[in-house]
Amino acid sequence: MNLDYVVIGSRIREIRKSKQWTQALLAEKSGVEPSNISHIERAATKVSLPTLVSIANALDVSLDDLVYSNLNKSTHISVALIDQLLADCTAEELHSLVEVIKTTKSVLRGRKGE
Repeated sequence: MNLDYVVIGSRIREIRKSKQWTQALLAEKSGVEPSNISHIERAATKVSLPTLVSIANALDVSLDDLVYSNLNKSTHISVALIDQLLADCTAEELHSLVEVIKTTKSVLRGRKGE
């Protein structure tokens, strides 16, 4: 199995930035060299499992959160992300989003009016 290190690095960067952390702060919290954080985020180096665990622990996320697109069975992660995105929606917003999802699913599958 080949891991997509670009996706993993992007996910680490996304989570780090959502916390408004610098690479230096993530490096400090994870015990990883700052230059290594930069290399990992840019996929200039392959991250080892121990380093990935240290970064996940520092970011307070699961390994699944960092590598979910590399997993064959990532449905539970996607559902959790969707739940998080919908948590603050009004009933009207939820209804609209359901319609958008239905339409998008239909288009992706090449069928109309599903």
